[in-house]
Amino acid sequence: MDVEARVGLVQRAPTEEVVTQEELASLFETNDSPRHYIGLEISGPLHLGSLISTGYKINDFAEAGCRCTIFLADWHTLLNDKLEGSEEAIKRVSQYYTKAFGLVCPKAEIVLGSNLYEQHRGYWRDLARLTKHMSLARTMRTLTIMGRSESENIDLAKLLYPPMQAADIHTLDVDIAHSGMDQRKIHMLAREVFPKLGWKVPISVHQSLLPGLSGPSGGASGKATAAKMSKSVPDSGIFIHDTDEQIRAKINKAWCDPGAVEGNALLAIAGQIIFRDSAELKIERPEKFGGDVSYTSYAGLESDYAAKKLHAADLKAGIAEAVIGVVAPVRDALGVDKELIKQISQS
Repeated sequence: MDVEARVGLVQRAPTEEVVTQEELASLFETNDSPRHYIGLEISGPLHLGSLISTGYKINDFAEAGCRCTIFLADWHTLLNDKLEGSEEAIKRVSQYYTKAFGLVCPKAEIVLGSNLYEQHRGYWRDLARLTKHMSLARTMRTLTIMGRSESENIDLAKLLYPPMQAADIHTLDVDIAHSGMDQRKIHMLAREVFPKLGWKVPISVHQSLLPGLSGPSGGASGKATAAKMSKSVPDSGIFIHDTDEQIRAKINKAWCDPGAVEGNALLAIAGQIIFRDSAELKIERPEKFGGDVSYTSYAGLESDYAAKKLHAADLKAGIAEAVIGVVAPVRDALGVDKELIKQISQS
């Protein structure tokens, strides 16, 4: 595969930003198998965004010849008070994440944070060196990567989270750091600080986050924005352990104003997931409403919906069945027990 094709795979939607494209092309020209990394906090049930959309993007990197690493940040989970700070719960949910990503991303290596720290005795020395180049104010500004804000009354341990995430990238010898747009700040910090330490500077690739089913809401500026699909808001997303009936019910209740494209989670699901997994989306509808219709590209689907040639109810019905086709095989292979589902849903 030539360099242009490999770069194209990395830039494939839902990639939103590559910092920088020139560096990425140069990397592929000189390295047949660069190291890719994505770090994940173990903090709740996996859903279409966190497992499927993310997993498909990881598979793009693997197809481009990257050695992919999925880093399960169990220490970060503890620092961020997730899963009630229970080390036993974190261990159990880590096993669930490992199995789930193993199913979706079979070519990726899965690394547990606690194992990395045990195997690399120099990690803590490097962490200390890194923090010498981070001001308290800069560290506070990066707390958004863990869902926190500068105004919160936080404990000291949480300030370890951002520099540890940067130190993870160095310790794993990463060439390409991959994440959702919500993790951008830590990658920019690494690109700024690593040269001061003589460390390899990673290329950063950020993907769009799958929006939640509840739709956009106006912010202080009055501009409509869509919240991401969230582990902590059950009705905002399709979880990997949802039954077929639950998937249909959630999608049936989803925000889907006629002709609305911005913030429409159902269209985003079609673009990021359905047309990645299948070359066709079939929508069944009565003859009096135009009969069955089939789409072979996202552009055609979006165009028809924006022009109100496709009714919201028909879009919902078609998306629901397609999503079930994606989720059911993973759900059935995972076989997650009800006790674990309850535990992770309360995290």
